[in-house]
Amino acid sequence: MQKRKPLKKIKETDAIFENVHKENEKSDKREDSLRISIDTKAKVNVGEFSRKGESRGAKALQALDHDMNPEKKMVPFGILDVLAGLATIIFGTSYETSDFIADCLQRWWDDNKEHYAHICELVINLDNGPDISSRRTQFMKRMVEFANNNNLEIVLVYYPPYHSKYNPIERCWGILETHWNGALLDSVQTVLEWARTMTWKGVSPIVHLLDKTYKKGKTIAKKAFKEIDARLNVDYLL
Repeated sequence: MQKRKPLKKIKETDAIFENVHKENEKSDKREDSLRISIDTKAKVNVGEFSRKGESRGAKALQALDHDMNPEKKMVPFGILDVLAGLATIIFGTSYETSDFIADCLQRWWDDNKEHYAHICELVINLDNGPDISSRRTQFMKRMVEFANNNNLEIVLVYYPPYHSKYNPIERCWGILETHWNGALLDSVQTVLEWARTMTWKGVSPIVHLLDKTYKKGKTIAKKAFKEIDARLNVDYLL
């Protein structure tokens, strides 16, 4: 039995891209709308592990050749103010879940809401990962709560499947990987400091640590989700 190869382009791809461009353009033209891009990077194993690349010192760093037992795994979550080019990276120490992502967004908004006091609409560019999918009931519940608690209209703008590389925050991850390539990320503090010293468009990101344990697999029952579903206006379910 031959496994079916994943599709690189679904039939709705062009229509989804058209919707992405339309919503982004609308937001960029409105003074009371803010467009951000969000995404999580692959987990970072904390320890004396070889990460390839080249070290910047005169003497080569000594590192382990495998990472079977990391001291800790950190989850980098990025938020990019697309037009201003301002990036925030929040490192979690638990799992990438809908609750982790929602808590990161709330932390970011709490830090910036005075600067964005004129904003009524928040447009979020994102991919269709499992924890931020529009079909993930816990994520949609948290987004409705986020909108209610902060008096914001939230517009989720999803990039098509297999095209997450077009999400603007992805460029920040590439720069971070190049920046700390070859470094020995042997402690939580080292990871944070390396992230703080990267630059995106000449500006270093704001970096935070969110040291909280999250439970995986939380869902909302269909009956309980009806009230939340009534608040949603969905063009494309991903």
